Amino acid sequence: MIKYISGFALGIMLLVASTAFITAQDSDTTDTTKQDELSLITETPEEGFQVAVQLARKGVTTTQPDKDVLFMLRDVYSKDPDALIASSHVVAVHYQTVAAANNYWRE
Repeated sequence: MIKYISGFALGIMLLVASTAFITAQDSDTTDTTKQDELSLITETPEEGFQVAVQLARKGVTTTQPDKDVLFMLRDVYSKDPDALIASSHVVAVHYQTVAAANNYWRE
């Protein structure tokens, strides 16, 4: 049971830390109106990928609104290949959702 809890806690920590990597890459804030208008429907796959990245960032900042905590462990997770892979996985899952919402950009 302890092994399960430890693994679960590590998984949650990796998820938060790895997606925080995405948030940390661009600390500039954008217009709040534009953020409020986030939609899964996009014109191109490239725009869809940007929406996927925004969704990953939003998930992190919603889970951990304290930016000091987010940036505190940046040096650790930015050098951890497993955390970087997990971060890419989160974006990929969001991108799958966006692609499906856009019928894979078929005409």
